[in-house]
Amino acid sequence: MSASSAIPWASLFILIAGGFMAILDSSIVNVALPKLMAIFGVGPESIQWVMTSYLLVSGVVIPVTGFLGDRFGYKRLYIYSLVAFTIGSALCAVAWSNSSLVAFRVIQAIGGGMMIPVSMAMIFRIVPREKLGMAMGVWGITAMLAPAIGPTTGGYLVDNFSWHTIFTINIPIGIMASVLAGLILKESDIRHDLKFDLPGFLLSGVGCFFLLLALSEGQDRGWTSQYIVTLLTTAGFLLLLFVLWELQTPQPMLDIRLLLNPVFSASLAITAILTIGMFAAIFLIPIYAQNLMGLTPLQTGLLLMPMALMSGLMMPISGKLYDKIGALPLGVVGVTILIVTTYMLRVISLDTDYHWLQTVLVIRAAGMGLMMMPISTAGLNTIPQFLTGRATAMNNLVRQISASLGIAFLTWVMVRQQAQHAAIMADGVSWSNPVAPAAVDQLANQLAAAGIPAGFDGASGLIYASVQQQSMATAMGDTFLVGTAIILFAVPLIFLLSKQRVEAQRQMELKRYSNQFGNMKA
Repeated sequence: MSASSAIPWASLFILIAGGFMAILDSSIVNVALPKLMAIFGVGPESIQWVMTSYLLVSGVVIPVTGFLGDRFGYKRLYIYSLVAFTIGSALCAVAWSNSSLVAFRVIQAIGGGMMIPVSMAMIFRIVPREKLGMAMGVWGITAMLAPAIGPTTGGYLVDNFSWHTIFTINIPIGIMASVLAGLILKESDIRHDLKFDLPGFLLSGVGCFFLLLALSEGQDRGWTSQYIVTLLTTAGFLLLLFVLWELQTPQPMLDIRLLLNPVFSASLAITAILTIGMFAAIFLIPIYAQNLMGLTPLQTGLLLMPMALMSGLMMPISGKLYDKIGALPLGVVGVTILIVTTYMLRVISLDTDYHWLQTVLVIRAAGMGLMMMPISTAGLNTIPQFLTGRATAMNNLVRQISASLGIAFLTWVMVRQQAQHAAIMADGVSWSNPVAPAAVDQLANQLAAAGIPAGFDGASGLIYASVQQQSMATAMGDTFLVGTAIILFAVPLIFLLSKQRVEAQRQMELKRYSNQFGNMKA
């Protein structure tokens, strides 16, 4: 594809539409799960597969998108992924059982998993290098805004309409985007000489499937259980074989040699860390708001809405700034804001002020939005154009795995710390404490005076519930503290992304691949 001197906005917005749908759908379904449990008559273990199946399949198809785009054309692949996602959405809307819904989510995930890396790769082919920051910033609104507004949108649709609407809303958008993509997008160069790397696909697909399955079920099954340990061990073995195979095959599905590029590798590492940092708020705050503040899913979404809007506002601003000053200054300022605000959230408690929490989250989102896409763009900018499909696939695979890893690890920290704090607090109100019986009796009398005949046992239950709530709030504070420590690891890596270093690495990569494969497009 030839790039003009201006950003092709019509093409960019068509690519945004698909990416936004795919990311939104991964979070919009969450709030409908309790209703779906009642409708289909299944328990939490069965309904969880509605989410897990989408996560697993979208993770499995990501590595192969680079090859498919190079071999059959990125425009064609994008349209096919839009069609698959739209058909999957329509089928999900008419699902008659939990099993049928899970099966239709698999079809939806095939399209949804491909849309993100394919749309990113197309942007790097249709946008001039000097305008990439702005274009990726606008595109990045999808990555930051969609996960945050998903619960709000889902809560509104489920409360005011029906669960079917969380899927049917995709159908008109998908049809319109498919038609416009066919009319407006230009096809990429097609490499007919490429051969499909079947061993690489099988090793990466099964390895990623086992890894993501272990991360999604580790907390429920137990991280030391034979099931989880077997999954993790098998995944590690298969992914190691995948790396060894890709390094020696002449036409690898996912070019592992891209990791020899220090700027790209640093970008991937920072992206993984920031993804974990992003999900610290997106994952923990809804739990805090609903379990401890007593908010409904819709009210929780409204709590998060200013944060989402700030992320969306900062994306194009950071993209414009990236084109002028590069990723390093934005990364330094952004990570500083992120570290400070994440550390501030460690004091979260049952009495935390609603507006204080909302303000901190908005400032935190400004820092995240300031650096998220510039970090990715800096790394991808060093990759020759003919390899951007493989690079965006790797970038999105890192995002997918780090998001799952972040949620699994943060959940483990929260549950572990809650158990410890609950045990310590319970000691203070145990029957061995001489003050405890009198305190319980006094609480029972106060409840009776207020017209609530709870009795001694009822008062004891209230104290126990209070201990559990307080221990969860304290555990969440500890988890944010751990999140702060994780984000600190990104600080030294950011200094590898200066504008001069990115340009020097880009020229080095162009020279290396030109010598290896002959004259290739920049």
